[in-house]
Amino acid sequence: MSVSKPPPPPSTTHLAIPPSSTSTPSSTASTASSPLAMPHSTGPPPPSPVKISMQEHFAINVCPGPILPIPQISDFFPRFHDYPCTPPPPREKKILKEETFNGETGGGYKDGERRLDIDGDREEAIDSDDDDTYLGTLEFTLLFDQENNCLHCTIHKAKGLKAMDSNGLADPYVKLHLLPGASKANKLRTKTLKNTLNPVWNETLMYHGITAADMTTKTLRLCVCDMDRLGRNEFIGEVRVALKKLKEGENKRYNMGLERIAQNKEANNQIVEQGTVVAEEERGRILVSLCYNTEKGCLLVGIIRCAHLAAMDSNGYSDPFVKINLQPDMGKKSKYKTSVKKKTLNPEFNEEFSYEVTLDQLAKKTLEISVWDYDLGMSNDFIGGVELGITANGQRLRHWFDCLKNKGKKVEYWHTLTQQGAPSGDKPD
Repeated sequence: MSVSKPPPPPSTTHLAIPPSSTSTPSSTASTASSPLAMPHSTGPPPPSPVKISMQEHFAINVCPGPILPIPQISDFFPRFHDYPCTPPPPREKKILKEETFNGETGGGYKDGERRLDIDGDREEAIDSDDDDTYLGTLEFTLLFDQENNCLHCTIHKAKGLKAMDSNGLADPYVKLHLLPGASKANKLRTKTLKNTLNPVWNETLMYHGITAADMTTKTLRLCVCDMDRLGRNEFIGEVRVALKKLKEGENKRYNMGLERIAQNKEANNQIVEQGTVVAEEERGRILVSLCYNTEKGCLLVGIIRCAHLAAMDSNGYSDPFVKINLQPDMGKKSKYKTSVKKKTLNPEFNEEFSYEVTLDQLAKKTLEISVWDYDLGMSNDFIGGVELGITANGQRLRHWFDCLKNKGKKVEYWHTLTQQGAPSGDKPD
């Protein structure tokens, strides 16, 4: 007895629709009796799948908000188009709805009470990067000692600095400048503290040769930077203090927030307009002491230090030394020279020289003081000089008179170096 297999059903792409519950028994029986019966085609066709672009596909999974068009490179270069095209508007950040407080919008404040402050803060948050809104604070103390012409700057600590390194920390230090005329001559800096956002320095830095006139025109700039051994040091933030607000002998403590201050065109113009004054100050200053010893019958000249000297070398520094000469020429005994201080614009000498001369002769003489930059095997560069004597004027004449009047007493004065009376040249040493 042979059993015949029914032929396989024809392949179809449609799925069989199950019979409805309202079908009659006759139709059900006929369907069951014929296994090759085709499904009914009276129902609606299945819905076609929704087609979306790849961009929309990824945007739906990533972006919770509306899909924004991605600007193409050609939108910013109209010449790639066959027709004139304007670049697309910048993408604006959505402003979240204000949180409710006690059932009211706007934080529970009355209408118009704090609306301006909220709007201002919101605009600042949108325009600036969130990481730059808070850079930290710097705590320091300033003291002006007019008697010694010194400005004492004590850097105490910083708090909550912005993280600059990949480990979430920073290697901060503080750098000080006097404006206008910021240069290496008036730059001071603290030590660097490793891996901290709350450094404590308690370090005192001192500016020498600061007069009362400087306190009315100068501004102290304190910059906090992050040291990077492999790359360039990074700027974190800065604060500025007008020294005219600091009273003499007042030990004033500051706690200021760091800012990113952009240079002002007006400030630059003021510096350019005062170019003549700045150029004279950039030559530097020198602290000289004079004392006439009546017992030994000699003049003692002390070269104590220089400050804010002009840079003469390509590395931004100088190798300064000081020459003194008592005119009219008294021979080799009238010329002296200090030691050379390498790579500095604020050298400290503390050297003293003696001239054997009577008080009557001294009143007719002139003391020439000149500062030079030492160059090995070449002519030394003249930085600046000053003349003290009966033919001088201003503070230089006052210094000379105080020396002759107060015999046996050491008189110290700061003098500004100028290029007047500069020697024609100097032989290599």
